[in-house]
Amino acid sequence: MKQYLDLVRSVFDEGAWQTNRTGIRTLSLPGAMLRFDLAEGFPAVTTKKLAFKSAIGELVGFLRGARSAADFRALGSKVWDQNANENRAWLDNPYRLGTDDLGPVYGVQWRAWPAYKLLDADAAAQIADATSRGYREVGRSTGEDGQPQVLLYKAIDQLRQCLDTIIDSPSDRRILFHGWNWAQLDEMALPPCHLLYQFLPNAGKREISLCLYVRSNDLGLGTPFNLTEGAALLHLVGRLTGFQPRWFSYFVGDAHIYESHVEMLREQLTREPYPAPRLAISERVPDYATTGVYAPEWLQQVEPSDFSLVGYRHHAPLTAPMAV
Repeated sequence: MKQYLDLVRSVFDEGAWQTNRTGIRTLSLPGAMLRFDLAEGFPAVTTKKLAFKSAIGELVGFLRGARSAADFRALGSKVWDQNANENRAWLDNPYRLGTDDLGPVYGVQWRAWPAYKLLDADAAAQIADATSRGYREVGRSTGEDGQPQVLLYKAIDQLRQCLDTIIDSPSDRRILFHGWNWAQLDEMALPPCHLLYQFLPNAGKREISLCLYVRSNDLGLGTPFNLTEGAALLHLVGRLTGFQPRWFSYFVGDAHIYESHVEMLREQLTREPYPAPRLAISERVPDYATTGVYAPEWLQQVEPSDFSLVGYRHHAPLTAPMAV
């Protein structure tokens, strides 16, 4: 994880202090990138103990489309508790459904993206085509020109579509999903930070890579989690589609260090990283390369216990408060 430490050092050396919504200043640097060869190991931070079980629990919650902090807690991850129940702006939000509710965060967008089509009521061919692809009528209205219109809707499982495309058309350069939904941002406890994932299969080498774009990244607490979850997701997708995970590229818009995390990160810079561990996925999760059976339903059937780190050595734990 030398790359991670190099980025932290760059933010300390080149970043500028800025204010933000949390009230805790950040030392921020625009534009950053990390790139990991997963054939050489898993990108787990070693200069402190990684909360691996919590990170994987969060990922599994995303895969299941969870929108409640209680669901994440049941999976061993408490990282959403504060955003659900201690964020003043969210507590006052009329879209909040009560204790532990988070709104349609990450996994909801990944697994059930709300897609709409507003068509002219007399556009029979368009309506028939949309209906054949799973859209259903949910309302009618009158357009600005006075003509009747039909509103169609369907929930799109973006992640499942990615897997289907990897199986059917691995040379496709549009295998991606994202979580930035302008229409629903005001309904979420926290707008998505890691928001665009693109899978890049190489059919000849039977390898698959992932590019992840993060608009805003807390290097102290967020980056270790995001790297763990992105790399674990790539391993799982590779397992279910018959590809070996290879390159994991991580792009950051605003890379920042909270003032309350400075001491923790300064301490990590004094520590020598250990060799990278490797990720193991339970044998109960189907391996397409071995069975030839495509089983995408395992996206929501995996459990946190299906993931483990092998050969993970780390320095002493370090903690710092989350900025909410």
